[in-house]
Amino acid sequence: MVRNVSTSAREPVAGVLEHAPEPSSAASPAASAEAHLATPHHIVVVGGGAGGLVLATKLGNRLGRRGKARITLVDCALTHIWKPLLHEVAAGTLRADSDGLDYFAHARAHYFGFELGQMRGLDRARRELILDPVLDANGAELVPGRRLGYDTLVIAVGSVLNDFGVPGVREHCLYLDSPAQAERIHQQVFGRFLRGHAEAGSAAARRLRFAIVGAGATGVEFAAELRHAARQLVGYGLRGFDPDRDIEVRLIEAAPSVLPALPERLQ
Repeated sequence: MVRNVSTSAREPVAGVLEHAPEPSSAASPAASAEAHLATPHHIVVVGGGAGGLVLATKLGNRLGRRGKARITLVDCALTHIWKPLLHEVAAGTLRADSDGLDYFAHARAHYFGFELGQMRGLDRARRELILDPVLDANGAELVPGRRLGYDTLVIAVGSVLNDFGVPGVREHCLYLDSPAQAERIHQQVFGRFLRGHAEAGSAAARRLRFAIVGAGATGVEFAAELRHAARQLVGYGLRGFDPDRDIEVRLIEAAPSVLPALPERLQ
């Protein structure tokens, strides 16, 4: 399983508007203090995974609700799927579009804001987050690139899968590290089942073989979920394969046993 890694960078308090004008040198200390009180401290959390989402929710309930601070969560997706459940999306037993948590709805219920976008850079001098444009499936721009000011910035973007530099992995393997990647795996797996159904009874019929690299919790659960999904599809009427005889699932693991992170009695 991939752990969510969070780091926090604290900056001096400043204006949070994207293009806020610099205060005049003639402004009195009293006027500056009044302007500061009128603008709540802005906390921006980048990354809506388990760590970032929980943090934004708790800050919203504790500070946003009372107007003590303004909290904004930034993520490149509209919905959140708990990462340990991605294997179910990949196998087709969980729907990301209907079973995911909607960021906008959750933010409104817990007194924080949500901004759709992917972080491209950071302007520390101006205390601004730089977001890439949001594009649709055809590459057309939906939301232009923009800047988001902050007083306190929390980076909770998590981590990515490691291929350990093994030749051919990046070019030929499917990664299971995000909802989009899980959906891609599901489309390919379901396509293999449909081809088996179409070739039922013909000379072209063949076994379906899957190789899963990594026998941690996600790999083991994905292997079991693939078998479960195959049985469900046969129950729905798909022909051409026996889920126990014609499907081969192999787990590839560098450690001497599956679930190496667990105590030996549980492996």
